[in-house]
Amino acid sequence: MSDATGALLRSSSPAAGSAPDITNRMERLPFSNWQVKARVLIGTATFFDAFDALAIAQVLPVLTPLWGLNGAEAGVLISVGYLGQLAGGLLFSWIAERRGRVLAMVLAIATFTVMSIACALSWNFESLLAFRTLQGLGLGGQVPIAAVYISEITKAHGRGRFILLYELIFSVGVVAAGLAGFWLVPHLGWQVMFLVGALPLLVIPVLLRWLPESPRWLAGVGRESDVDAAMARIEDKVEHATGRELPPVSHHQAPPQQTRSSWAELFRPPYLRRTLVVWTIWIGAYLVYYGISTWLPSPYRTVFHLPLEVSLQYGLVSNCVGLGGAALCALTIDFVGRRIWFAVALGGSAICLFLLALSGLDQPSDLMIFGSGAYFFAAAAAIGVYLYTPELYPTRIRAIGVGTATAWLRLASMVGPIVIGAFVGYGLPTVFVVFGVIALAVSVIVTVFAVETKGKVLEDLSP
Repeated sequence: MSDATGALLRSSSPAAGSAPDITNRMERLPFSNWQVKARVLIGTATFFDAFDALAIAQVLPVLTPLWGLNGAEAGVLISVGYLGQLAGGLLFSWIAERRGRVLAMVLAIATFTVMSIACALSWNFESLLAFRTLQGLGLGGQVPIAAVYISEITKAHGRGRFILLYELIFSVGVVAAGLAGFWLVPHLGWQVMFLVGALPLLVIPVLLRWLPESPRWLAGVGRESDVDAAMARIEDKVEHATGRELPPVSHHQAPPQQTRSSWAELFRPPYLRRTLVVWTIWIGAYLVYYGISTWLPSPYRTVFHLPLEVSLQYGLVSNCVGLGGAALCALTIDFVGRRIWFAVALGGSAICLFLLALSGLDQPSDLMIFGSGAYFFAAAAAIGVYLYTPELYPTRIRAIGVGTATAWLRLASMVGPIVIGAFVGYGLPTVFVVFGVIALAVSVIVTVFAVETKGKVLEDLSP
């Protein structure tokens, strides 16, 4: 190689530890056991995040007669968790932007696990209400920050499948909470549910030892003394896991990245349209998802007068079908693309809801078949948006963007029952038509306005 050619290559190569250098080094990493182990460690906490979020539903049948709770008090205990999660998503996303992804994630895990122990020690309605509110802060902060971190340590090729297979753990945790509550609460008492939910405390030391801080975040905030060490640590672990040398770094030229972050940037071009579209997806997907999952078992009892066991079995069928929809999304979204998947999933959910309304609801099988179909598609959209949202924003506001977007999940979970209550007086078909119209409207908005992110480097997507 001539001196002139060597000088040209050196001059065109980004400086070590700079944001472009980290991007190039991250994109050349093959998938290995290190990424899988990181996903499993974080996924363990995510599993218990889901477990703790649903634990209250498993203990209320015991606490209601024990403490003499009325319907309003039981409802408040459920709703206050969502309120805490809304605040936690905003709080811990701010911490993640200022102090780092790993610290924010660990603090969120510590918050919801310590408060889970406190919930187990509750002595009355007021104490549980206070502890459950504080627990919600951690529950709302862990999952979005985890999604941000995993996005930032994953290369563009295969990112969708890798991240969504992690997100499936949350759905498994939801099912596990129901199964555990079915056995633990009658045999060992309601407190055990909360004590089991505190197990992620044991994972925190492992997370701190095993996970380096996100090199993309370190580069973005200018921590030059730390960024190269963190990246080199990841490269060593991947090289050791694969047993072979890493491929050479390709000098990909990403657009220059700004370093200053601000919440207001979510509402400025080019991010304003992305923000509005992704918020619409969060609202529409989770209105349908939570509306179906929390309310669908009720008509089996109130309309068709089925035994409780049969009603729960029908509800379990829908839950399993929804898990299948989420799994299908995880396995195919890198081939199909984000925009098409969201449009099809929300549109498919709308069609199933319309067919359910037109069926006349003469048989419980109609409710199970078409309701499960709607849940299948809604679950796919609900899991996919956890992948899509981090892809829409640059590193400097990625955590803020995801944390703010997940706030709409919490609002949707609170608004869903209100929507049902407002329209159920007009008959069950009206409720399903309303949810169908919402899903269809969001599908059209996604088709027209959503940005496709499949296979693209994060830095290429957002200047």
